[in-house]
Amino acid sequence: MSCAASYSRRRAFLYGICIGRYELPTQEKFDRVEELKEQLERSTITFGADYTRTTVNQMVELRRSMRANGLEFTVVKNTLMYLAAEQAGKPQVKEIVQGPTAVAFGYDDPAAAAKALADYARANANSFSIRGAVLGDSPPMGPEGVTRLATLPPRPQLVATLLAQMQAPMSRLVGALNGPVQNLDNVLRARMRQLEDE
Repeated sequence: MSCAASYSRRRAFLYGICIGRYELPTQEKFDRVEELKEQLERSTITFGADYTRTTVNQMVELRRSMRANGLEFTVVKNTLMYLAAEQAGKPQVKEIVQGPTAVAFGYDDPAAAAKALADYARANANSFSIRGAVLGDSPPMGPEGVTRLATLPPRPQLVATLLAQMQAPMSRLVGALNGPVQNLDNVLRARMRQLEDE
């Protein structure tokens, strides 16, 4: 780009600021980006949702419900969320933030958070819909992925199932190794009883 073109662009931008066409970032916006960045860094799962048909009373109920389930729910300005996502190292969040967007941050069990949000979306299907979610640093999942995540059993049950699956081969091995010894013991005891009876 030539110096003259660069100068004319800067001049046009400054003129736009003077007449009120462009808005300079305020301290509030810097603070909001920093807050969103911290929320993204702390969260285990981030949901994007369309709230445009939601009434104020429904929004109050939604926030109360999400807070009770350990989620932070907020309406965001897309440009601020894009900046926060870039700064937090989670650029994939941009894919679930398009149009008027509300964002829910989950900090504990992702399956429980997905269940809470999916239950609310199912109960208020005409006014609220889930756009997708980002689980940790993974690629974004769509609404059907969130629904599948919501159907997972709670974490303690998953851990118990996994441990049972891991123990099953061990107990079968112990049984297989113990079987011949047990059979030999039974044969010897039977023979001892037989000899005692004679």
